[in-house]
Amino acid sequence: MPRPGGASSAYLIRSAGSAVLFDIGSGAFAKLQLAFDYLSLDAILVSHMHADHFFDLVPLRYALKYGERHRENRLPLWLPPGGRRALDALRTAVSQDATDDFFDSTFEISEYDPSGSLRVNDLGLRFCRTLHYVEGYALRAETDDASIAYSADTAPCAEIVEFARGGSLFLCEAALGLATEEGRRGHSSAHEAGEMAEQARVGRLVLTHYPARYSTSALIAAARERFSGQVTAADDGVEIPL
Repeated sequence: MPRPGGASSAYLIRSAGSAVLFDIGSGAFAKLQLAFDYLSLDAILVSHMHADHFFDLVPLRYALKYGERHRENRLPLWLPPGGRRALDALRTAVSQDATDDFFDSTFEISEYDPSGSLRVNDLGLRFCRTLHYVEGYALRAETDDASIAYSADTAPCAEIVEFARGGSLFLCEAALGLATEEGRRGHSSAHEAGEMAEQARVGRLVLTHYPARYSTSALIAAARERFSGQVTAADDGVEIPL
C-alpha cells in the first residue's frame, strides 16, 4: 500500500527522445503531474495486472478525455498477455455503459509479446517473466548510453538476474523489507535485492516497492550487505540521472 501521502508503483523513464511510464498504480497520476506533462508521454507499459500497478489508468483516462488540452492521438498502452481482459473488467466497474469505449477512446491498447521487443523512439524495451503470484514481467529500457532494468514484483530468480545483467541501474522490489517469505514465493527482501544486483553486476541498485514499517536506512544497509555498489531507495519525485 502507499505510504501516507505517497503513491503506488510508477516510474518515468526519460531519454533524449522518449518519455515512457513503467506502471501507473494508485495515486501515481497525481504525482506524475508534479514532474512531467502527461500529454507528452510516448507510451505506458504495465508489468502485471495487480491494482497497485495499473489502477491510475482511470484518472489518467479522465484527464486525457476531459482536460483543457488534448493529445493529437491516443496514448499507446502496452499490457502483459491477458491484460486486456483485466482492463475490461475494470471498465465495467467504473462505467455503467457496457458498450462504452471507456479506455479505447484515449489509449491505443495492445498486449506485448514477452519473447519480443518494442521500440519507442530511441528507447529499446524488453521483457522477462517474473516469479510472482500472477503472470508478470520485468521491464528493461535501453539506449546506446544507458539501461534501466525494473524487476516489477518478483521473488529472486536466475532469469531476473540475467535480465538485469550489466545494467546502469537496477530498480528492484523489496516488498518483504527485512522479512522472509515461506511457501510460494512472489516477492523479494532487501537482502535478496542486493544479492541479485551483485550477481547481475549492475552499476547501481535502487530499492522500491518496500513497506513503510521499515526505515529506508535499514533497507539500504541490508542490501549493502550483499551488493558492493551504490544503493539508494526510491521515493516519490526522486530523479536519477544516468
